[in-house]
Amino acid sequence: MHTHLKKTLGDRMFSCLSGLFFVLFTLMCAFPIYYLFINTISDNRLVLAGQINLFPRGVHFENYLALLRVNDLFDATMISVSRTVLGTSIMVLTSAFIGYLVTQQKMLGRTIVYRFIVITMYFNAGLIPWFLNIMMLGLTNNFWGYIIPAMVQPFNIILVKTYIESLPKELEESAFIDGAGHFTVFRAIIMPLCKPILATIAVFGAVGHWNSFIDSIILMGARPELRTLQHLLYTYLNQATNLARLMQGGGNITAQDVQAALNGRIVSLTVAMVTIIPILLVYPFMQRYFQKGLMLGAVKG
Repeated sequence: MHTHLKKTLGDRMFSCLSGLFFVLFTLMCAFPIYYLFINTISDNRLVLAGQINLFPRGVHFENYLALLRVNDLFDATMISVSRTVLGTSIMVLTSAFIGYLVTQQKMLGRTIVYRFIVITMYFNAGLIPWFLNIMMLGLTNNFWGYIIPAMVQPFNIILVKTYIESLPKELEESAFIDGAGHFTVFRAIIMPLCKPILATIAVFGAVGHWNSFIDSIILMGARPELRTLQHLLYTYLNQATNLARLMQGGGNITAQDVQAALNGRIVSLTVAMVTIIPILLVYPFMQRYFQKGLMLGAVKG
């Protein structure tokens, strides 16, 4: 027998207002992406004149076809993809293994190691010491400069550790009794059971690697072929902004400079849209793991 509780007027009003709030909040989050997209498919002259607001006008897809002729776009895309796939994979593996190790009571110095990992979340030496350290390690102008510094992420290790501690200890104990070692337990038991939290930190890592460009600017100055897609977008944005400032200041500029500024703005809008698409495509497939892993991994600290 089902019992239905009668909703009061206040309950119905709260439900309606809550629904309205989340609908408006969703529209606020989605509108910037929609606005960016309609500007990339609208008539370029109308876009530059600021006449595109809610609906596209003069729809075309030539801007996306024109990206194929942009210098270094393919190389920058491959660097970003390689960095994201390799960097995320290594980060997930190291976070999972370190998170597993610091749950083992028999590990020598376990508490000290874990505290040193956590303390790095609150204190850091700053950008210049970080750069000097990277330079001494020989990671400047080197693709591994993207990967190695991001291998160990304290927040992700904490999430994995907390998740592993929520698993039944009997699973590990029974494996040890059967003669399995730590590596076997980690590979055959811990990793399969940690899929939700690993998917969660994989989303964190992939978004971080894909969107990062500061390290590309700082570390890859002498190797332009190692620039990421976000770095390329940053370059186009800077070029368009600088030329626009010159035009506003009445500087000595030519018609070619004006055209370059206009083209740079259109290209930057289109590249920005292209850089968003992969994350929009990946997240829906990871969402169920992301929500479950984040909730279970944050139950205890």
